[in-house]
Amino acid sequence: MGQIIATQRPSSSTNSENTKKLKKDNSSCSEEDEIIITSSLPSSSTPRWEYEVFLSFCGEDTRRGFTDHLHADLKRKGIVVFRDDETLQEGECISQALLKAIQQSQYAIVILSAKYASSKWCLMELAEIVEWKQKTKLITIIPIFYHVDPSDVRNQRGTFEEAFAAHEKDPKVDIKEINTWRKACKTVGGLKGEHIKGDRYESTIIKKISEMVFYKYPMLNILIHDNQKFVGIKSRVEEMMNLLHLESNDVRFVGIHGMGGVGKTTLAKIIYDRVSCRFEGSSFISCIRERSTTARDQASLQEELLSTIMQEKICVYNHHQGNGMIMKMLQNKRVFIALDDVDRDEQLTTLVGDRKWFGPGSRVIITCRDSHLLKRNRVNGICEVQLLQTADALQLFSLSAFDKTNPPENYKDLSMNFVGYAGGLPLALKVLGRFLVGRKIDAWESARDQLEAIPNRDIMNILQISFEGLEDPQKKLFLDMACFFQEEWLNNNFKETLKGFGYYPDINIEILVEKSLISKSKYERLLMHDLLKKMGEEIVCREFPDEPGRRTRLFRHGDVFHVLKNDTGTDAIEGIALDFCPTKERLNANAFSKMTKLRFLKIFVPPISQIYPSPTIEWHGNPLEHMPSNKLRYLHWFNCPSKSWPSSFQPINLVILSMPGSHFKRLWKGLMVLHNLKELDLSNSENLIEIIDFSGVSNLETIYLTGCISLCEVHPSIGVLKRLKHLSLNRCECLTRLPDKFCLESLEFLDLIGCTRLVNIPDIQGDMTSLKSLYFSEPTKKDLPSSFMSFSGLRDLKLSDCENISIFPSVICSLSSLEILHLYGWSRLEKFPDLSMLECLTELQARGTAITQIPSVNLIPKSIRSFSLEGRKRMPRKSLPKQSSYPTYHIGSPEEYEMEGMLEVEALLINFGSAGKYSSNIIFADKVMIYGWSLGYGIPEWVHNRSNGSSSLKIELDGTMKGMECAIFIVCDYHQFDSPEDCFYELRFPYSPDVDCFIKPIAFWTYTRTPQFFKRWKSNNFDKRSFIKISITAEILDYVSNQTPVELEVQEWGMHFVCPDDAGLGLGSDLDSYRQFYSTWKGGMTRNEE
Repeated sequence: MGQIIATQRPSSSTNSENTKKLKKDNSSCSEEDEIIITSSLPSSSTPRWEYEVFLSFCGEDTRRGFTDHLHADLKRKGIVVFRDDETLQEGECISQALLKAIQQSQYAIVILSAKYASSKWCLMELAEIVEWKQKTKLITIIPIFYHVDPSDVRNQRGTFEEAFAAHEKDPKVDIKEINTWRKACKTVGGLKGEHIKGDRYESTIIKKISEMVFYKYPMLNILIHDNQKFVGIKSRVEEMMNLLHLESNDVRFVGIHGMGGVGKTTLAKIIYDRVSCRFEGSSFISCIRERSTTARDQASLQEELLSTIMQEKICVYNHHQGNGMIMKMLQNKRVFIALDDVDRDEQLTTLVGDRKWFGPGSRVIITCRDSHLLKRNRVNGICEVQLLQTADALQLFSLSAFDKTNPPENYKDLSMNFVGYAGGLPLALKVLGRFLVGRKIDAWESARDQLEAIPNRDIMNILQISFEGLEDPQKKLFLDMACFFQEEWLNNNFKETLKGFGYYPDINIEILVEKSLISKSKYERLLMHDLLKKMGEEIVCREFPDEPGRRTRLFRHGDVFHVLKNDTGTDAIEGIALDFCPTKERLNANAFSKMTKLRFLKIFVPPISQIYPSPTIEWHGNPLEHMPSNKLRYLHWFNCPSKSWPSSFQPINLVILSMPGSHFKRLWKGLMVLHNLKELDLSNSENLIEIIDFSGVSNLETIYLTGCISLCEVHPSIGVLKRLKHLSLNRCECLTRLPDKFCLESLEFLDLIGCTRLVNIPDIQGDMTSLKSLYFSEPTKKDLPSSFMSFSGLRDLKLSDCENISIFPSVICSLSSLEILHLYGWSRLEKFPDLSMLECLTELQARGTAITQIPSVNLIPKSIRSFSLEGRKRMPRKSLPKQSSYPTYHIGSPEEYEMEGMLEVEALLINFGSAGKYSSNIIFADKVMIYGWSLGYGIPEWVHNRSNGSSSLKIELDGTMKGMECAIFIVCDYHQFDSPEDCFYELRFPYSPDVDCFIKPIAFWTYTRTPQFFKRWKSNNFDKRSFIKISITAEILDYVSNQTPVELEVQEWGMHFVCPDDAGLGLGSDLDSYRQFYSTWKGGMTRNEE
């Protein structure tokens, strides 16, 4: 029988641990393990290797020499080896145990020595190895020609010839079997291997062989019993291995960064277990933050470092001596060091102060919550440990709670509640899962409800470590963001508000990001994990648990009502946020008078509607009359009940004044000086008839007056606002006049759409090249004003309800920087002129026009990405050109077109929600894209390939894809965007020089022809891969500010390949639902959603 000799790789928790017998349970392979293996195999089956190496050798030649040394080196690297001990051989046939060992080994190292062929046992082994290789390709053969020439093995010469001659004379040996052995020798003799002939040290060759096996072994097939370590770890391990770059001979430091509980230590341990045995010495120093408070602690850590690497007790009397000892003892040694939970520079200085302390090829990994600490210590790279995606989070939670990868059916919904609460944080998933082990459903429900009121202490304690390491201004900023600011844009007005609070935002926001307490999106949006938010709220509540009036911040509606009803406010209160009113309340306005340090006030009161037929909050007194004003920097009050602005209320330090839906007819009388005011929002204040004198607010940058339907004119002093960038007068239906002379040199955005009574177009004075976006209505004029010539920097132009304009205005063609042009309601416009001179134009939309003919290609700029034409008249059959440079036509409802014309279009985008009776006919038309969108719908169950919360999707490659179409389904949170008309998505394929990009609404699903990548993959040798990884990004184009597009979070997406037999599968039945939601959405848009 064969004998298994196995060694576990060195563990981070026991550096000196020696060999240990291991039994690997194949059934415990995680899904990720299988994916990795499948990616490199042509077969769809997943191999389950029991051993990494099968050793085949002639014991008489090499057992006590070369083979024994090789085996020992493989053991030191933790490689699991099956070594056939010839003393246990019985009989003339190869045993079933030995045959199974060959089939369950990833590598076969065959040591071909002079007497190898003399052993019938060795030849039987060799034949089985070669046959298994040829049959399955699941084993890699590594031949070692030990003092024999490869050609002698291949051609059976020399000692091999003599051995085979002897076998042929043996009557017990069948000639067919001998021929099989000869073929096996010929095959192995032709393979590339190592030739040992006395000109090299055997130790060098042994090291090369063992390292080669170790390097080529699949990254995640490591012998760690804890399956939880595998959840979501694959990409992180791959990134770390790339950053470590073990093949290079330099000394490299690599950081692992992330928020508390995200899995930094787990990742460091897995990497340590994986690679430390390749080095001459290694050490894993854990919990450094807790163990390095004194100078003696630092010396103790140095002792641990040296003792574990040198494998003997080393004494260090002080850390200065320790520095010298580390350098002297390790400068010529290739070592691997892991430092866990570092939070101060001196910890690194003490343990790994200089790369010169370590020998060539050494590696140091450092886990840390502070990315700047890593950067200032000049690490070679940083691995950012991300939160788990939903599918991985559910698997980890289920493993913790049920010891299985999926929860029982009756626990699934509850499990998702806890997964949602944890927000992808591994620490929280494990803590909550373990807490719920063995408990009944009613206990789970009670625990879920309790978490909303009382956060889990174990989780909070870990998270709070980062908070405790902050300076006071950073702590105050963090608590403000946790209690008041959710998903704020990092714009100038927000920064000015924080400056008014004394927070120095440019530096302190960066510090919070570096310490993983907040994150910053690609497009400058500040985000905070829900559990960190709960931690911040809990810190504030613990200030005075039973007396909310003595806390610094009020944000829970129960606490706010308690203080405002009972007049228990104090001068400790600095901020109040109220955005929920579940019951009708009567509050005491006088409660504000004691809050002398109030600097932040945000109140949202629902307007009267069918849901709230009467006011939900009634005030005893006018709140603004009692409100302290000296400290107030931020005032946002939706549906403020005050009908007049008290003369006593003079908030001279105010930065943000936002009172949408207010009841004011006018703000203050006369002149009020507010030099710090940056933003004024009175949108949807339907009673407002007069706007303020702007002379006292000369630093204003943003004005929202959208929906002020009673406003008749704008005060002439608006001309003093030299810093004004954004002015919205959208739907000011009674506005008749703007100042006759208009010069706002910093203005970037101007919205006048819906100002249907505006009779004067102001005379533009001076330079207005800063204007980037202009939205304008002109229902009475037959041409556009000549002042448009002044807008040379204009990029985005939307013109609506120009009902009297029948000839396309030539002034538009002079706007050379124009990128977006939308024309709505030009009912008399019958054709486009030559627009080819607009070389920057990327999007052209015309809706509600009299155009019946799409312009020819040579009249449209080559820069066009999207062309949208939705008219009132049916398009003639030949109106859609067969060849086009446009990537996409967007034609709206197909009922406006002849069917034959649509089927001849090169690329077409159709709103499926209005496709009606044409849907079944056009859905499989070649090169047609159909989109539909909806709120509250998930991806249908019949969609085979889905991302499960990730931005990446793995699709098994199949040669039949070439002739198929595909439906692409994307689910996003509708709160992320205002209108799906502005949403784009893009698919990216690896190894592809170009990008398949599909444009337009992404809220639910898009049907398209098979992306070009799948039509190319056969010819580009991608057929050697069994799956391909596709990533998706989604964006909102910001028409308002023309800033960089805003990234959307894709919650889930999928790709379903279909053929004509699947026509209408799952698509047609929901048309009414999609159409109903579309009308609901469009009808329900408000100013607050803009």
